[in-house]
Amino acid sequence: MHEDKIFSVRMRAAKNGAHEQGGKHISGGEMLSTYQDMKHAVHTLLEKALNHSKGNPDFMQIQFEAINEPIQQIEPLFVQTNEVGSVERGQIVAKGLLEQAGVPRSEIEKAYAQIPEYSGNRGAIFFDISTGERIDNRGAKGVRVSRMDWKHANFEAWANSQQMSANLRVKEALVLATKVSQHPATVAELCWSDDPDYITGYVASKELGYQRITKLKEYGDENGCRIFFVDGLTDVSSYIYYLEKQPIFVHWRETDDKRIN
Repeated sequence: MHEDKIFSVRMRAAKNGAHEQGGKHISGGEMLSTYQDMKHAVHTLLEKALNHSKGNPDFMQIQFEAINEPIQQIEPLFVQTNEVGSVERGQIVAKGLLEQAGVPRSEIEKAYAQIPEYSGNRGAIFFDISTGERIDNRGAKGVRVSRMDWKHANFEAWANSQQMSANLRVKEALVLATKVSQHPATVAELCWSDDPDYITGYVASKELGYQRITKLKEYGDENGCRIFFVDGLTDVSSYIYYLEKQPIFVHWRETDDKRIN
């Protein structure tokens, strides 16, 4: 019987063939679901892939597997919005936030110089702030954070309390940023989407929270960025295991001290 089981449901979609065959990445998604809610989870991910601004996929894979490990419950990062009028100003704000989080200015500039090389990656890259080098060794694949979710009723309650729209994009981004920042080796995350219609990005860390920046690229730009700045990471494989395999639920308690503006 599956009544008490939680399942990891994952989707990836591409155009002009599968990712492994050089296909263009269109969409990806991740949910945790009970067996009874599986149809809803699959439908949600299917709709996300079939209605994406990057185009119509001709390859899609949706899979699920039972989770047998204990599921960790963590509180969401607090959210703050930084309104900017231009990409240039947005990137200045992003660099300033990274520096506040503990990334040296010299290493920020080194990472930014490498962004064009990695903009087509399907997952995140790890940037060691001590050496100034990429250390994940995953090539164009990068690392995809997985096995994470936020139960919708609890997410809606959080969104209402913060006077935010309870949309799927916000939920997915905040869940991912919260999981990544939870690991002690993570100093900060820098992200903007490869979606050409979405120009808001963020810097996140455990101390700074989820810092939305309203303009980190121009409309129509399909180049994304996801960098995890790390320090003191002696075992890269265990970090990757945490990101890919450790199941987590984000859960908001009404008494949590969360700030947003």
